[in-house]
Amino acid sequence: MLKRYIPLPTLLIFIAHLCSLGVKLNADTPANAVATDQPWSIRMAESLMKRSPEAWAMRPHKGLSEPKWGYTYGLALGAVEAVHQKHGGDPLHSYVKTYVDQLIDENGAIKDYHIWDFNIDSVNAGKLLFDLYERYDDPRYLKAMQDLRTQLKWQPTTSEGGYWHKRYYPWQMWLDGLYMGAAYQARYAATFGEPAEAFDQIVKQFVLIESKVRDPETGLLYHAWDESKLQLWADPETGLSPHFWSRAMGWYAMALVDTLEQMPEGHHGIAKLEAILKRLMQALEAHQDDSGLWYQVVDLPEAKGNYLEASGTCMFAYAAAKGVRLGYLANSYQQLAEKAFDGVLAELITVDEDGEVHLDGVCGSAGLGGTPHYRDGSFAYYISEPIVRDDAHGVGPFILAALELGR
Repeated sequence: MLKRYIPLPTLLIFIAHLCSLGVKLNADTPANAVATDQPWSIRMAESLMKRSPEAWAMRPHKGLSEPKWGYTYGLALGAVEAVHQKHGGDPLHSYVKTYVDQLIDENGAIKDYHIWDFNIDSVNAGKLLFDLYERYDDPRYLKAMQDLRTQLKWQPTTSEGGYWHKRYYPWQMWLDGLYMGAAYQARYAATFGEPAEAFDQIVKQFVLIESKVRDPETGLLYHAWDESKLQLWADPETGLSPHFWSRAMGWYAMALVDTLEQMPEGHHGIAKLEAILKRLMQALEAHQDDSGLWYQVVDLPEAKGNYLEASGTCMFAYAAAKGVRLGYLANSYQQLAEKAFDGVLAELITVDEDGEVHLDGVCGSAGLGGTPHYRDGSFAYYISEPIVRDDAHGVGPFILAALELGR
């Protein structure tokens, strides 16, 4: 069972962090309170640390008893590190570094990572290593980054060169995979000066999957495509999964802006990625609810059981705001992002008396296929997955959106 108290060392670090941000504690302020006069990005990052003094335990519903390498940690802790990069506060950085150091041994091997699984999800947490390597010049971090890059070099592909999602999900491309793999590859290529051909391969992943999963009528993107058309969730004619899942498009939208940020100036692929981003955001704008949020299954707002979902909404807000900042989207999309974030604050955020911030309405997990319970991609399936308060899938994008919006 996970410990629900905060160890004294972590508590002292947390207090030091508050002081480093200029927060004054008085006799009436609980020692582990979250200051309410700070930006939402800091408040949510501090709330995450307060709930989960050990970062690997941030998803208690998973019942973990030890640290685990996983994509959700790359998402949420990458957001925490981004708060540190913008606002300072060494405890935030230490929170991230401690997680990484628990999982990378003295030889740079990642605990329980097996390259031959070709699990593209496993690559995403590697994004945490770039800032750590830049700061500490530790060869362990470099070795781990190189291993993840090697996986992508060897990743099995569809007949046209699209990365499989996993070895045991053969012939399948999922929108999720572009955030997990291609965005990592783009940062690696930019950091270590890989040739232009590396970026050609990255752009190809975005172009290829959009060509397969984009619906010509709505402009929305189906969750996944099975080239073999053998999966039970796949349409026997097109290979497409049956629905437009908000977070799948959120992963893809975030991957687009993060990759555009890394593209070398003048590369011919920039125009292709920009066009894809504009098409996607235009389609999403047409399906934004009056509240500012998006539904779990985006195009079926009236369907019984559908709900306004936090993670996809925060991802869209982040992608829109960043797309505007980078100059790839019109300024009007800043308003879309602000409306989305305001909607999250109004509908899905609650604050405890001690200042701890909570995010409701997060789909805890969703996917396609698999065992022992096969996920058929139906509407009933997407709305059946548990809604998990404060899940990392939502907390990470909330922080990222807040940072982009200066909130």
